[in-house]
Amino acid sequence: MEDKKKVATPVGGDDLEGVQKEQNSIPTTKAQRSAKFITTGVKIGGNYIKHYSKKLFNPDMDKSELNEDNAADIYQSLSELKGSALKVAQMLSMDKNLLPQAYVDKFTQSQYNAPPLSGPLIVQTFRKHFGKNPDQIFDKFNIRSNNAASIGQVHQAELNGKKLAIKIQYPGVGDSISSDLKLIKPFAFRMLGMSEKELDIYMREVEERLLEETDYELEVRRSIEFSTACAGLNHVVFPEYYPELSSKRIITMDWLEGKHLREFLATNPSQELRNQIGQALWDFYNFQQHELRAVHADPHPGNFLITPEGNLGVIDFGCIKEMPEDFYYPFFSLTSTNLLDNKVETIKAFRHLEMILPDDSPAQIEFFYGQYKEMIELFAMPYINDHFDFSEASFFDKLYKFGERFSKLPEFKQARGVKHFIYINRTNFGLYNILHELKAEVKTDTYKPHVVLEY
Repeated sequence: MEDKKKVATPVGGDDLEGVQKEQNSIPTTKAQRSAKFITTGVKIGGNYIKHYSKKLFNPDMDKSELNEDNAADIYQSLSELKGSALKVAQMLSMDKNLLPQAYVDKFTQSQYNAPPLSGPLIVQTFRKHFGKNPDQIFDKFNIRSNNAASIGQVHQAELNGKKLAIKIQYPGVGDSISSDLKLIKPFAFRMLGMSEKELDIYMREVEERLLEETDYELEVRRSIEFSTACAGLNHVVFPEYYPELSSKRIITMDWLEGKHLREFLATNPSQELRNQIGQALWDFYNFQQHELRAVHADPHPGNFLITPEGNLGVIDFGCIKEMPEDFYYPFFSLTSTNLLDNKVETIKAFRHLEMILPDDSPAQIEFFYGQYKEMIELFAMPYINDHFDFSEASFFDKLYKFGERFSKLPEFKQARGVKHFIYINRTNFGLYNILHELKAEVKTDTYKPHVVLEY
């Protein structure tokens, strides 16, 4: 394992696809951001009128064009607003069962490159938090961003001969989370098809994580804590962080040279290297889940780099999900033992996790027991043996088909399951998807869940 201090770092690498048009201003007040949502809503209304007008002359017309138009208009609006609104789009793009493909394709852009803010806005942010321009702090500072995403953008700098990555949060993002989520709720309600109660639970958990994610002082502390805790993992590297050059809205860390996943795969890496990166990802996530009981809960490809040495670079610890024992033990005991063969104890575990509710009828208990048992059996397949080949298309076909069927069942319009499922499911299925893109075969018994067999 390399000395962490000798590793360059993060968010960005050298993968910009063309030059994105810079954004010279960003709506920061509630009124400005509300106006942007209203304008987008009017555009979507126009798209529906256009769709149904065409359908009068072509009754067999499907919603593909409507979805593409709506996705483009919503993404354009969210990319200008940035912050929590764009972050929700990023999260939704990672779940292939929640949205039509047109939305997934468009929203995926937020995982890597959103339109960056212009130089004057960056200088303004530095003056607000440090009382100085960036060129008064660093020996060199590139005013053009190397990467721009939902919460902030990254610039390259140098100080005392060391190359640094400077992550700068967009103005107003941290202060507009609650109001933004209220504004995006009608769009999410239409796109997701959740019940209002279920959507409220989803939005509250997202808000809690986003409030943490926009606190860069908290992120620096967590980054140091987690990179130290994970220092013994093979082929996983981290940047060094500099609290004295960071603030509530700015993070300074070493620059990590490397490629994001899609650029890495474009080099046609060997199967051995794919497996090595896949193993590093598996160990990184399962060590955290089973030994730290807190996990990096934002597994989109933009948060990782593959270094020239063939290591996995972890470049963002903004979103951390802690797992309380009353969630961890029943959930992972179900996925990692033969507990599912014991119907009585399985139903008790489902009750602990609020997957089966106190007022459910016997018929409902049987129905939800069967559905959730099937879901967990699918989820647990990588844990059954000591190896798993994530290139297996049949496994993911089963996952996606089950997810599609699950999302359409009217019984699941009622909110079920404790709130911890939102990010833990997102984390693990996000991990599975990255491993599938890598077509990696990994040893899955390196960090095993701790289990309880009776409830």
